[in-house]
Amino acid sequence: MADKAEIGSTPATAPEHLEAPNEKRKGSVFDKSHRKDSVAALTENVTGEIKNPLIGIPKHQLLQDVDEFATQYGLQDIKPYLIKGALVAQSPGHIDNITELDEEDRRVLREEVTRKWKHPRILYVTIVLNSVAAAIQGWDQTGANGANLTFSQILGIPDSAPYCTTEAECNKNQWLVGFVNSCPYIAICVFAAWISDPVNHYLGRRGTIFAAAIFSLLAPIGSGLSQTWGQLVACRVLLGIGMGLKEVTVPVYSAEVAPTNIRGGLVMSWQVWTAFGILLGTCANLVFVHTGDNIAWRLQFGSAFVPAVPLVLGIYFCPESPRWYMSKNKVPQAYKALLRLRNSPLQAARDLYFIQAQLVYEEALLEESGLSKTSNMFTRMVELFTIPRLRRAVQASGVVMIAQQMCGINIIAFYSSTIFKQSGANNVTALLASFGFGLVNFVFAWPAVWTIDTFGRRGLLLFTFPNMFWTLLAAGMCYYIPSSSRAHLGLVTFFIYVYDAFYSPGEGPVPFTYSAEVFPLSHREVGMSWAVATNNFWATIVSLTFPRQLNAFGVQGAFGFYAAMNVVALIMIFLFMPETKQRSLEELDYVFAVTTRRHAGYQLFEVLPWWIRRYIFMRKGKPCPELYHFEEEVWTESDNENKAVSSGVDIENKEVV
Repeated sequence: MADKAEIGSTPATAPEHLEAPNEKRKGSVFDKSHRKDSVAALTENVTGEIKNPLIGIPKHQLLQDVDEFATQYGLQDIKPYLIKGALVAQSPGHIDNITELDEEDRRVLREEVTRKWKHPRILYVTIVLNSVAAAIQGWDQTGANGANLTFSQILGIPDSAPYCTTEAECNKNQWLVGFVNSCPYIAICVFAAWISDPVNHYLGRRGTIFAAAIFSLLAPIGSGLSQTWGQLVACRVLLGIGMGLKEVTVPVYSAEVAPTNIRGGLVMSWQVWTAFGILLGTCANLVFVHTGDNIAWRLQFGSAFVPAVPLVLGIYFCPESPRWYMSKNKVPQAYKALLRLRNSPLQAARDLYFIQAQLVYEEALLEESGLSKTSNMFTRMVELFTIPRLRRAVQASGVVMIAQQMCGINIIAFYSSTIFKQSGANNVTALLASFGFGLVNFVFAWPAVWTIDTFGRRGLLLFTFPNMFWTLLAAGMCYYIPSSSRAHLGLVTFFIYVYDAFYSPGEGPVPFTYSAEVFPLSHREVGMSWAVATNNFWATIVSLTFPRQLNAFGVQGAFGFYAAMNVVALIMIFLFMPETKQRSLEELDYVFAVTTRRHAGYQLFEVLPWWIRRYIFMRKGKPCPELYHFEEEVWTESDNENKAVSSGVDIENKEVV
């Protein structure tokens, strides 16, 4: 393969990004008349058809578009790669028929399927550093879990007898302890998630992650040095700012640098390494448990600064997101980033041109909707609820984010030490049981790396939610066993671990992976901000109310309540969450153009009856009906050339629009 090409800088007079050439050409991706029906399809896709924006463009016109694109952005040096890349992007299933490709080009493209995990080292370094950011998140959460056993007494807000003298004092302090624990999540949903959009706009993905890492480095140290619960609240609010910036940015950054065919596996590293951070946090809790009640909680809070150090030092060695560069009209820099992230200049040029084509379509969608193409954050926020394609993405990401809190995982992640202590364990045994919870969470998150892009996001959730329901219910029912029996603590722990094993490959990795990919580039930051704010609002509710809920309902009632919530979440996911596996970030525009009524009706009246016939009555017959299908891609001879091109016609030779 030829050496990676050098490219020029953007001309000083380059027009605004997404601005089509002055002369709109019939058949061009920049031609408004050509885009008109496609924009309508992006608004209401009743057939479930997934369209390639380049299909239907004659070859001579496609090459003219490439030439103008290269001239506009100073990319003439790589024009041969752009031509090949545009032809491959137009007809990915016909690389053997594209005469411009040589055998080395075809070998590289075939390896995307046969060796899908073969990618440049820098791609994996970027994902590893993103994983470090996730580990910080998990460690931060678990430090509070262990500290809950002692910090309230030391800081003057004891929440259980005999440390608090009256029931009224205990009740008040239970709310205060819940408030301290929930402060990071309040900060995220009220403030941090929303500033992520402008921070990403000005600093980029790397700059935002660097700023978040600074907060994550300093806030835990401040928490460990706090002398009053008010100071601890302030430090945990600052911690929440860092957590919120990371939660919004890291999954989006991973999704934007990852190739389509392994995007789910790479983006879900957020949850795998959050689980690893939880495991490290439980280890730290055990390491410091015998240092004395006055110091143990300080070390448990403060130790979470450790993984922030490599993130601060390493993030600027990674390439910036190519899609962020494209959104800022920095096309040459986007190509340079893609060169580092892909195996060949051909693949980099293909992805560059395809991103450009889809951005033109996103511009057209906004234009046809009468909305601004260069709007501020508040306008984009309004557009999330006024543009149908965006509104459906908001709905789907909101469902999967709320479901993560409805499933009950955070009552255990935040309060497992307290729960195990109520089962009759002492402090050390409770922390050991929490360590086991963290270990199970980490180990069972790994299968999703390989299954999330095969079984899909929906498939994992629809399998794991029913199992989380019965295991959480069983764990709660085990509290009816007398606490004097050795079976009491053993069975409670066993069912919590089984519950955790079902959570880890399903509702653990899916929400942030899913939410990072469902929004178009124009609204990706604000959309992810919405999803993260939704998740953390309900995390706040869980963290704030669980101490009082535990006192009022008992463990049996609290676990039973969240078990029932798993059933509600299962129904919401089944009806309102479209599948996104193996779709490029650009193709998802058409997935979310399918109306909510059409999607829910398909699941309820086509998929559900098929599933009952197949798995209840064991009648093997027709395969499950498909909602989504790709536009027919037919290889024909060009009218003007002997070379074959993809014309975008259906089997009756009618033009597909």
